[in-house]
Parts: sequence; structure tokens; C-alpha cells
Amino acid sequence: MPVSTPPDPSIGDLFGRLADEGKAYVRAEAGVYKAIAGRRMANARSGVIALVGAFLLLNAALGTLVICLALGLAPVVGGPVLAGLIVFAAIAILSFFLVRFGAARMKALGGDAEERAALAAGESTP
Repeated sequence: MPVSTPPDPSIGDLFGRLADEGKAYVRAEAGVYKAIAGRRMANARSGVIALVGAFLLLNAALGTLVICLALGLAPVVGGPVLAGLIVFAAIAILSFFLVRFGAARMKALGGDAEERAALAAGESTP
């Protein structure tokens, strides 16, 4: 009894199957990364809530400290309004320098001159 061999698939069929398997692989990889990101976000959620709570409590503590500084300074300078203005001026000057420092550091998000040159060189090559 003669044994028949199945016909060899054509090149088009092979490329079609390769494309389908490639799409399935990419979808599976994307699903894995999506699941990892979701798990990490779920694990970090309670940490973020704790950090926000700590920030709010620290903000309240700093507000109390500023008020106490103004009230403690009031008898020395002659009144609560002048003491409040002195404390405000000190905090405003500190805030100004912190904003300048922070804004200068945020420029790093755009990359430095060396990085921009490397990116430009990479984009110009065909």
C-alpha cells in the first residue's frame, strides 16, 4: 500500500503562518507586560496612599510650625501682623530658591546637549 505524503505548503502559506504566529507572540508579550504593570500598580497603590497621607500630615505640621513661629515672634517685634509678615517673607524667599532649583532640575527631562546631539545624529542617518 503506497503511503502518500502531504503536499508541501507554498511560500505564501508559510509567510502567512509566520505573520500570524508573530502577531500572536506580540499579543502574548504585550499581555505579559500589561499584567506585570497591573500587578505593580496594585502593589504600589497602598504605598501611594500612605505617602499622600504622610504628605498631608506633614503639611499640617508645617502650617502649625509657621503659625507658632509668627506667634512666638509677635512679642519680640511688636505685633502679630509684623511677625506674620516676617515669617511670610522668610518662607517666600526660601520657596523662591526652591522653585528655581526645581525648575533647573526639570530641564534635565529634555536631555542635555550631548544627548540631543546623539539623538539628532541618530535620526539623520538613513
